[in-house]
Amino acid sequence: MPRQFPRRPLTALLAAALALPAHLALPVQAADTAGTPLQESPTWQALRPDITGDAAIAPAEGLFTVEAPYRAEDAATVPLHIVQTDPAGTIETATVVIDENPSPVAGSFTFGPAMAPLDFELRLRVNAYSNVRVIAGTPQGLRMDGRFVKASGGCSAPASKAGDAALADMGRMKLRLFGPAEDSPPQQSTARREAQIQIRHPNFSGLQRDQITQLFIPAHFIDHLEVWQGQELLFAMDGGISISENPAFRFTYADNGTPALTVKATDTEGNRFETELPKAGG
Repeated sequence: MPRQFPRRPLTALLAAALALPAHLALPVQAADTAGTPLQESPTWQALRPDITGDAAIAPAEGLFTVEAPYRAEDAATVPLHIVQTDPAGTIETATVVIDENPSPVAGSFTFGPAMAPLDFELRLRVNAYSNVRVIAGTPQGLRMDGRFVKASGGCSAPASKAGDAALADMGRMKLRLFGPAEDSPPQQSTARREAQIQIRHPNFSGLQRDQITQLFIPAHFIDHLEVWQGQELLFAMDGGISISENPAFRFTYADNGTPALTVKATDTEGNRFETELPKAGG
């Protein structure tokens, strides 16, 4: 279960609907093909005991697919798209692993019932040619799919801003809504919506250098995130350095009629952010 946020003053309480530049948004539709299947990986065999222990992992075939570009246009913002193909199945959690990254576990996600069937996209840093895999937790056990991505230097790529400029807008958020999802049944009483949440944060990896001093910038990233509609959790994330700068998450969900989505986040410097993002005008 995701940890709960105690009722105490936040270090940042920010207004909703603050604009981000258009280039930070995930595309309305994935521009890349599904990509290349997972490759044999000695690295994964070494990592697996620490990530899944001795638990059996079945192929995801029939439950979900993973889409990612074979050759990334930008190693610091590689799109990863998880699509549930069996609407009768249940995906409760997902762990995103980038085998060859310095910190392989990019993020661990928990999904609420309103996210089913899962359609979820995020952006990652990929530091070297690597398998990018999604390990889903289901009532029947673990299932896995992924793609092999050609990318290099994503974790050490220079940040778009540094110093005070990178921190000035930290924690600002924006919600974009795209109307009912195309696959939403017309007789469905609760509308299925497509949304994107964007968060301003440098998500420094600890491997980037200040372009003036050439000193390494200390790691500073969002380590926990929750998205709620009213009292209903949509999804939660425990993240690491492999989540891109200015994180963006695109997803579909069953709208329960609440007027706003609430986003709560913490980062590794102890900052806390909470914003209500009204659906009206999204």
